Amino acid sequence: MSGLGYTVPAVLAVVVVVVWELRFLRTGLFRSAAYWISMAIVTFFQVLVDGWLTKLSAPIVLYDEYHSTGIRFPWDIPVEDFLFGWAMITAVLLLWVRRGAADRHGAR
Repeated sequence: MSGLGYTVPAVLAVVVVVVWELRFLRTGLFRSAAYWISMAIVTFFQVLVDGWLTKLSAPIVLYDEYHSTGIRFPWDIPVEDFLFGWAMITAVLLLWVRRGAADRHGAR
């Protein structure tokens, strides 16, 4: 059994962001087509860049497989990278949407 020292925080980051939105922020971002289109664009470029950085044939970034699931898709990208990326981008967008709503309602 591996240590999963990269997998556990990646999954936890996703759970925290989802709970933060659904229980506290309630921006409705997950119901927005613009959000999902944005995430598709982000994922496309993440695959290009991350695929180049992590390709096993000539890696620039190395991962200790003991600390991850070892699942890599596509082009040798550790699946945990997608989880962290999603959580980070979504958290920023949630704050952006929340701040925009606050500005529209006169809050500072």
